[in-house]
Amino acid sequence: MGRPIRFLLDGAVRELPADTDPTLTVLNWLRYDARRTGTKEGCAEGDCGACTVVLGEAAEGGVRFRAVNACILFAPMLDGRALFTVESLGREGALHPVQQAMVETHASQCGFCTPGFVMSLYALQRSGAPTDTASLKDALAGNLCRCTGYGPILAAGQAMGEAAEDDGALAAALAQVRPSEMLTLEHGSRRFFAPRSADELAAVLEAHPEATVLAGGTDVGLWVTKQHRVLETVVSLNDVADLKAIDEVEAREGGEAIRIGAGVRYADAHPVLAALHPEFGALVRRLGGLQVRNLGTVCGNLANGSPIGDMPPALIAAGAVLVLRKGSMRRELPLEDFFLAYGKQDRAPGEFVEAVIVRKPPAGRVFTIAKLSKRFDQDISAVCLGLSVGVEAGRVTDARIAFGGMAATPKRAAACEAALVGQPWTAETVEAAVARLAEDFTPITDMRASADYRLEAAKNLIRRAFRESAGAGRVLDAEAVAYG
Repeated sequence: MGRPIRFLLDGAVRELPADTDPTLTVLNWLRYDARRTGTKEGCAEGDCGACTVVLGEAAEGGVRFRAVNACILFAPMLDGRALFTVESLGREGALHPVQQAMVETHASQCGFCTPGFVMSLYALQRSGAPTDTASLKDALAGNLCRCTGYGPILAAGQAMGEAAEDDGALAAALAQVRPSEMLTLEHGSRRFFAPRSADELAAVLEAHPEATVLAGGTDVGLWVTKQHRVLETVVSLNDVADLKAIDEVEAREGGEAIRIGAGVRYADAHPVLAALHPEFGALVRRLGGLQVRNLGTVCGNLANGSPIGDMPPALIAAGAVLVLRKGSMRRELPLEDFFLAYGKQDRAPGEFVEAVIVRKPPAGRVFTIAKLSKRFDQDISAVCLGLSVGVEAGRVTDARIAFGGMAATPKRAAACEAALVGQPWTAETVEAAVARLAEDFTPITDMRASADYRLEAAKNLIRRAFRESAGAGRVLDAEAVAYG
């Protein structure tokens, strides 16, 4: 027998029964059961932000507030957390300061997207984050307004002021619903497990090797909302505390490295990766909207094995290593060897990605990450490059060049690399190397780009990396490059 899902809604304890559908989305629960219809469905895939709600989680020293997409958030993931919707704001006939600022700046037009914007701004305000224009644009990149009313919305963000709520009272209430044991649900033949430790997770997956492993749900959620798949057994690592750590470790080749646990969200990994190298920071900044980064995990992105995932090419170039675990046994695997074919990874039944170890690019290397997409913010790559080249005395000593969007998996450009190693780092060498990309890749044409565009763009990204290393600087600014 399981136990109820226990969480806070507007500070009051709510329970969902132990036979709750494990893939019931928070959006559907809010609209059809709780009758909170302010939260809207726009895309049902975490892109538009109309369904944005705020989660409060107990954190050292208080409460961490996160704007998330309710359309791809499963109800069991509320366990032990606090939920706020647009109806949570503005009580007893008075508007909340965020809502009042939206009114005063005329920031709502048709109004459909407005609740989502309000909740993103509310999360920003409760977090005490900066409200300068750049910070607001980053926080609101995951919210779309079809009426193109962004200017007044940004003005509302600057006018909303600081939060007046008491985080201490909420922290005390969260302590009351903090789970001490694994959440288990049964809904007919379907089951859901949320272990509390990595050892418990390993044991559950050994007992249920066929289970779907759920991290942030930013991809698995779409299996339900878009593909209408029925997931029989789901094992969540959302509550595994010891998988949420980021540790400094020694790289196998020497030098600095970080170990990112499987439960680390992109929003938490962002500053640490940016400290490893600014190129990582720039890439993560464009990986989905903030709502996606507040749920999605680095390791989940890797385990998913998407050929157009942004992070794998960058981490392959950096020589990242995966830590895989089954029961009490662990093994390490170079990230590029994890991807076997489209939709197939080197992971046995019951085995899970426990962590990824990312080495800091050594000083003096040519290291670059580049993403081409139709939109600068929150768009899937047409082509993504990770490049790391060692140059000593004017000659290339080694090269790691990986692409996403060019093959059925994230893949290294072996022929291109071979044409560089041992040769002088010159424009002529680079031209000879990029000519060999046709041996490495046979890209496809799809809605994001044609095959010819992808191959030519890949060549140009390597050429640009050389020009920058030679001191020529960027030919185009980052936003222009994003549009290809």
